Amino acid sequence: MLTAVPLTLIPLIVYNAIALIFPETTWVGEIFSLPMVSGVRWALTLGDLMIGLALAMLFLEIMKSGRTGSATITNHILSTIVLIIYIVEFILVDIAATSVFFILTLTALFDVIAGFTITIRTATRDIAYSPGYEPPHQH
Repeated sequence: MLTAVPLTLIPLIVYNAIALIFPETTWVGEIFSLPMVSGVRWALTLGDLMIGLALAMLFLEIMKSGRTGSATITNHILSTIVLIIYIVEFILVDIAATSVFFILTLTALFDVIAGFTITIRTATRDIAYSPGYEPPHQH
C-alpha cells in the first residue's frame, strides 16, 4: 500500500518544514561552491537541492506508473490531490511564492500527466482478447 503514496509529497513536506522552521530561509543562498576547470565557481543552493530532490522523486514516480492495479489508481488519485495542494499553496501561502516552489509544482504536474499517460498506454497493451476475436484492422 506504500506504493500508492505519491513521492512528490516528499518535496512538499521538506519545503514546508524548512520554510516554517527557518522562515528567513533564502532558497538562493549558497550552500557550497566548487572551482571548475573553466575558472568559474559552481555554487549549489538550497533551492537547487530541493529541485534535485523533486526530480529524483519524479523519476521514481514515473518508474512506478508502469504498473497496473488498484495501488496505481490510488496513486494517481493521491498525486492529483498533491498537485492541487501545491497549486493552492503556491497561490495562497506567502512562503510558497518562490520560483523553487513553482518548479516543485511543475514537477507534481508532470507526475500527474506522465502517470496517467504511461498507465493508459501500458493498460492498452495489456488488454487480453478472447479466443477467436480479431481486433479490427487499421488502414
